[in-house]
Amino acid sequence: MKYASSLELMCMACVALMLITACDAPLMPEEATSGAKKKNVVMIIVDDLNDWVGAMGGHPDTKTPNMDRLAAQGMLFMNAHATAAICGPSRASVMTGLRPSTSGIYEQLRDEDIQQASPATENITFLTKYFAQHGYKTMGVGKIFHEGAPDGSFEEYGERIKGFGPYPEKEFVWVSDRTNTDWGVYPERDEDMIDYTSAMWAIDKLEQEHDKPFFLTVGFIRPHAPWYAPQKWFDLHPADQLTMPPYLPADQDDIPQISRDLHEMPMMPTTEWAIESGEWPNIVQAYLASVSFVDHYIGEVLKTLENSSYADNTIVVLWGDHGYHIGEKNRFAKHSLWEETSRVPLMIKSPGGVKGQVNNTAVSLLDLYPTLVDLAELPSNTANEGKSLKSLLEGSDTGPGHVAITTYGYNNHAIRDDRYRYIRFADGSEELYDHSNDPDEWENLAGDVGDDEIKRGLKQHLPAVNAPMSAVHGGNRVVNEHFAEIYEDAGLEVRR
Repeated sequence: MKYASSLELMCMACVALMLITACDAPLMPEEATSGAKKKNVVMIIVDDLNDWVGAMGGHPDTKTPNMDRLAAQGMLFMNAHATAAICGPSRASVMTGLRPSTSGIYEQLRDEDIQQASPATENITFLTKYFAQHGYKTMGVGKIFHEGAPDGSFEEYGERIKGFGPYPEKEFVWVSDRTNTDWGVYPERDEDMIDYTSAMWAIDKLEQEHDKPFFLTVGFIRPHAPWYAPQKWFDLHPADQLTMPPYLPADQDDIPQISRDLHEMPMMPTTEWAIESGEWPNIVQAYLASVSFVDHYIGEVLKTLENSSYADNTIVVLWGDHGYHIGEKNRFAKHSLWEETSRVPLMIKSPGGVKGQVNNTAVSLLDLYPTLVDLAELPSNTANEGKSLKSLLEGSDTGPGHVAITTYGYNNHAIRDDRYRYIRFADGSEELYDHSNDPDEWENLAGDVGDDEIKRGLKQHLPAVNAPMSAVHGGNRVVNEHFAEIYEDAGLEVRR
């Protein structure tokens, strides 16, 4: 089931493009050593944002005018995927340029532990540090790595307010000490939200004069749970008028046991519970409200950039760290190898690049590090495992042959190309979905003999290296324990 056709999405992008006004602002001052006008970078990261973005057609009731406008100013990648459907491993992968299967970072780690996670990460240069080594001023605020940012990863860091608050005195609906999951109207003012503070910090930096090119990163919290936002954002999405996501009760009858176990999140609500309790529309409303809230403050940052002297010489990239199920597959969670949690918004606007184009090539967030280095015309970092998307952004590469790999725990991988999703688990179990006929991934084709050739073609992209799970412990121990229990039940060794 799809909410919008490809033609409709192209039309939406074109309409948004017509709204764009040209900027006549001057370029950045010449770089002192070479005389070249180096491009600035503004990177926006959105936590737990799935495809419920207007330009992506992921939900008919979403309202995201600012992200839609950015998509129309550059290229929208409709088939982009996270390397891991968990915050920490996904963000570590982007910032190190390494796959989780190479780094061994499958779990949530403290930021300061990333470079001690495995031999592969010991001498790695973070994305922002790489730009700093090539003459850039690096600035960041909010959630960029799992917790915030490791010491030394930014020249100026505006900190991250702890948690995902603000929080009321007690939970409204879902009470648990193992998750932030809850939903409702709170607080009264935008100014009390963490993302408001981060947006204002970034706006202040964009209004300042900088004597060298800069790399500014803004990490927004919403729509990460708890799905709290002021009343006005809920009012945009009346609960009794919303479309519910597609759900099939028997969906998981044809998947292997290890898949059921890995994807089960007992601390989270199930769709069956949400239907019986009548809370599903309220959850959808709260998530949409959180998305609309963060979209507004993304827009405030982008508006400041467009009105600044840096407007014409700045690369803008926006990405979500992973998707999120909002009732699909009987779950409200990330932590999976399925489409709704691996697929992410990815949009890139580059000076001189294409405008208003939608690209359906399978790409990975792993590609961001080499892409930004390439767009900024810096020397390539040979440690990067991704591939630059610059040729796609310039329209010189149509993209056949690209795949995106998502990893969840040791030796569990999903391979996504332009049509299929192939999943292989550590015990050899498989899932296969044909997105041309089954976009909701309801029919597992892995047991069909006629699809063996398709599986063989996708299997060749499985990572050759599966590093042991990092022996460094920190962050969310719930995730670590979840992996250990499942592997033990499946008779597999938890490699550390």
